[in-house]
Amino acid sequence: MSQPIFFAHANGFPSATYGKLFAALAPDYQVRYLEQHGHDPKFPVNENWDNLVDELIHHLQQSAEPIWGVGHSLGGVLHYHAVLRRPELYRGVVMLDSPVLTLVDRVVIRAAKRFGFIDRITPAGRTLGRREAFADPVEAREYFAGKSLFRRFDPECLDAYVSHGLQVAEQGLRLKFDPATEISIYRNVPHTSPGRPQQLAVPLAMVRGRHSRVVLPHHARLLRRMPQAEYHHLPGGHMFPLERPQDTAALLRQLFNRWDDSNEERA
Repeated sequence: MSQPIFFAHANGFPSATYGKLFAALAPDYQVRYLEQHGHDPKFPVNENWDNLVDELIHHLQQSAEPIWGVGHSLGGVLHYHAVLRRPELYRGVVMLDSPVLTLVDRVVIRAAKRFGFIDRITPAGRTLGRREAFADPVEAREYFAGKSLFRRFDPECLDAYVSHGLQVAEQGLRLKFDPATEISIYRNVPHTSPGRPQQLAVPLAMVRGRHSRVVLPHHARLLRRMPQAEYHHLPGGHMFPLERPQDTAALLRQLFNRWDDSNEERA
């Protein structure tokens, strides 16, 4: 029997972009996901991503058994908030280049929102005015391949982003992930937490891209407060799950197998 994984994507990257990662986890794991977080009108983006966490929990509740939660960037934070609120829905959580924010981080974010400089400390400022339309997939691929964010993508993952990150418009193609929603997600990054790290009831792993500027040393130190937390890194930057999908899948398999063995020993 395959074990269920619920995957949550990074902001702006529809889940199907990660198809090569999902394929590398089959057949032992069945990967479930929402195609795009934040696009259901029943769960609009709001302060501290509370509705996005509600949206995730809503879908996790439909699983017949606890799941492995895996999230990249935005998705890892959503799983962290959800597991603190509803630990019974989880077997464990892996955060792929997603930080667990410290008290100092949250104070800075709250001040940034209050005094109007949140766009300077999140990617929101870089997202404003970004190109949204393309004549065809060839033009789109050439454009993205020239951007630093995409430069180290696995070629199949870049193709998947062009296929699943764009949709047919009146003239050519447009970004499928609504840019206004993407910016709103950045601007509402949480400055609160639904619980304390010490309360985490399942295993958690934070995996950093070796050259990432998102997960920093002080985020890893916060893991010491968690009963069953560990820290790993893989080659690449913030987008390493789409740069090194096979390596990412191998690490996930290693973590889940070891956590399963530990649960059997305790039982």
